[in-house]
Amino acid sequence: MAKNTPSVSYSSTLRVKLSTKPGTLGEVTTALGRAGADIGAIDIVSVARDAITRDITFTAASVDHVREITEAVRDVDGVEVVNVSDRTFLLHLGGKIEVVSKIPLKTRNDLSMAYTPGVARVCEAIHRDPEKAFTLTIKRNTVAVVTDGTAVLGLGDIGPAAAMPVMEGKAMLFKEFAGVDAFPVCLSTKDPDEIVRTVKTISTAFGGINLEDISAPRCFEIEERLKEELDIPVFHDDQHGTAVVVLAALINAVKIVGKRMEELKVVVNGTGAAGVACTKIIMAAGVRNVVGCDQLGALWRGRREHMNWIKDWYAQNTNPDNVRGTVHDAMRGADVFLGLSVPGVIGVEDLQAMNERPIVFAMANPTPEIMPEDAEPYVAVMATGRSDYPNQINNVLCFPGIFKGALACRASRINEEMKLAAAHAIASLITDQELHPEYVIPSVFDKRVADAVSRHVEEAAYHTGVARRERAKEAALHE
Repeated sequence: MAKNTPSVSYSSTLRVKLSTKPGTLGEVTTALGRAGADIGAIDIVSVARDAITRDITFTAASVDHVREITEAVRDVDGVEVVNVSDRTFLLHLGGKIEVVSKIPLKTRNDLSMAYTPGVARVCEAIHRDPEKAFTLTIKRNTVAVVTDGTAVLGLGDIGPAAAMPVMEGKAMLFKEFAGVDAFPVCLSTKDPDEIVRTVKTISTAFGGINLEDISAPRCFEIEERLKEELDIPVFHDDQHGTAVVVLAALINAVKIVGKRMEELKVVVNGTGAAGVACTKIIMAAGVRNVVGCDQLGALWRGRREHMNWIKDWYAQNTNPDNVRGTVHDAMRGADVFLGLSVPGVIGVEDLQAMNERPIVFAMANPTPEIMPEDAEPYVAVMATGRSDYPNQINNVLCFPGIFKGALACRASRINEEMKLAAAHAIASLITDQELHPEYVIPSVFDKRVADAVSRHVEEAAYHTGVARRERAKEAALHE
């Protein structure tokens, strides 16, 4: 984001006391404009004989920019800055989610059925048949959002307490987009054994586990162990949510450029959790030639520097031509670039070295591997992780619907077929007539997405035998 480009994430409200001298408000708005503020609402708070107190809402480009704007207003004669409120912080006051009862407790009868003594019969029913927990408790529609706070957004290892606002936000997205209840579980440990043990211990109350913001390569081990040791779906969204949406966008992008998956050379820059998962899913979809790169360059069979067990797997299963060198070397003749790394790692000259009509998904946030403005003349399709450019690769297109479908059929796991089904469901929402270089992926606010993903995921779960809920009669399905 350019330094002076305002963003709603830096939205603030200035409470100012203005003298009643004519023109004072105009001087304030002029000062705001000159300082680069994007002015929103201006509201009167109170009126006195010699002063008017107003709330002025504006957006800025950064915290420092808010301070600059505030100082510019303070410099206006006849103006007193009473308070500055950061609207993002105000939105988080007291947390963003709450637990709400589904039924009212207004009479003694209500209490007798919801709690003691009536609840005892329900407990006994579950004791006799533990599967009834899926129908008689919140387990049927509740997901734990689990993190240790070691890889939060672009912030890194900030710990479980600081990760809470992100996990609360994730819970909001589950509810808003798919009607799935979710609750943050932030663990004060980085030990994979302890994380696995804790999640297993609390899993009784949940129908699924969404792992979030756990650093690589630990996240791979934690997910694999939990998938094997639990009988409910376990899904690391940083890996698979990103991968599903990337594949959905790629399915439509290759239609635009007239290429086939089997023909593509794909360079993946960033071989952490998301990069590895993206590689696996596009290979499952037919891509044969993938070259993964980290900060030292291409991963190739025989490389020894800066390797770990997951990079060893990567080197053994990708890069069929054993390409060596930097990411710039790898990009020569590539058809697709997937960036899951850091800002500014490629330039225009790299795009010019790619095959004709290249596809570039630069997903580093908030600043991509190359900015769309720079890439636009040289690429056929461009996508980023940002909401202020076309083709946003956003996990919210995936995880709410995937869990909705998995919970609906009581799946024991989320397998590769279900992920592929989710990707094709997302891609299918854009018809051939609608397909455009700036529209290869639906909007995150497209209300069709979660339902489409849910239906396709549920169908794949039944098809692969991981669904445990007795399927509805054929007539009911047709209805």
